[in-house]
Amino acid sequence: MLALRGRRGEDLARLGAMMEALAAAQDRLARLSEERMREQERALGSRLDAAAERSQASAAAIQQRLSVIDAARQNIEALGSQVGSLAAVLGNKQARGALGEVQLRDLVSDRLPPSGFAWQHTLSNGTRCDCLIRLPFPPGPIAVDSKFPLEAWAALQDAPDAAARVAATRRFTADIRKHVADISQKYLIPGETAEGALMFLPSEAVHATLHAAHPDLVAEAARRGVHIVGPSSLWAVLNTMRGLLRDARLQDEARRIRHEVEALAEDTARLERRIGALRGHFANMQQDVRDIEITAEKIIRRSEAIRALDIPEVTVARAAE
Repeated sequence: MLALRGRRGEDLARLGAMMEALAAAQDRLARLSEERMREQERALGSRLDAAAERSQASAAAIQQRLSVIDAARQNIEALGSQVGSLAAVLGNKQARGALGEVQLRDLVSDRLPPSGFAWQHTLSNGTRCDCLIRLPFPPGPIAVDSKFPLEAWAALQDAPDAAARVAATRRFTADIRKHVADISQKYLIPGETAEGALMFLPSEAVHATLHAAHPDLVAEAARRGVHIVGPSSLWAVLNTMRGLLRDARLQDEARRIRHEVEALAEDTARLERRIGALRGHFANMQQDVRDIEITAEKIIRRSEAIRALDIPEVTVARAAE
C-alpha cells in the first residue's frame, strides 16, 4: 500500500513537471507567434506604403500623359485650322501667288547679294517678272516666275475615280503647257535675258509629282527654255548662281586692278620722263654755275692785278678830273 502511494506521488510530481514544461512551451510559442505577427504587420505595412507610392507615381504619370495628349489634341486642332487656312490661301489665285512670291523672296534674299537680283523687274517688252537674277553674259539675266496653276493639280489629287483622274491629268498638263508657253514668250528676250527662265513651284509635292508622273512635260518645258524648280532644287540653283556672281565680281575686281596697274605704269613712265628732264635742267644749272665760278675767278685775278699796279694818287686825282 505504501509502495503504491509512493509511485502515485512520483507520477503526480512527474505530471506537475510536465504541466510546467508545457506551460513554459506555450508561453514561448505565444511570444514567438506575437513576434511573427508583429513582423508580418510591419512587412504588410511597408508593402502597403510602397504600393501606395507606386499608385501615386502611376497616377502622376497618367496625369502627365493626359496633359501631353491634351496638348497634342490642341496642336492637332490648331494644325487643322492652319491646314484649312492654307487650303483657302491655295484656293485663291492672288493669295497663292503671294505665297509663292514670299517663298521666292526668302530663298533668293538668303542666297544672293542685294545687287544680284531685282523684284518685279519690267523688261523691254513691257512684261514684269517676279524676280530677275542679274547674272553676267553668259548666260545673262534669268527671269523667275512664281505663279503656278494649282487648280488642276488639286483636282487631280481629289479625283474620286479613274475617269475624273484622267480628266484632271489632261487639264493639269494643258495648264502647265500654257504656263510654260507664257513664260517662254514673255521672259526670253535675245540680248536682254538668258536663253532660259525659271518656273518656281512653292510646293515640293507638286514638284515631285510633276517630275515623277510627267517627265516628258518637264523635258518639253526645258526644250522651250523654261526650267521647273521647287524649293529644294531652287536652293541648289541659287547656290550655283551665287558662285557665278562671285566669279563675275572677282573678274571685275581683277579688271579694275589691271586697269589701276596700267595707270600706275603710265604714271611711273611719266615720272621717269620728268626726272630725266629735271636731271637735264640740273646738269645745265651745274654748267652755268661752273661758268659763273670761272668768271668770278677771272674778276678776282684782275682785281689782284690792279692792286699790284703802283699808280700815284695825284695821277689818279687828275685822271678823275
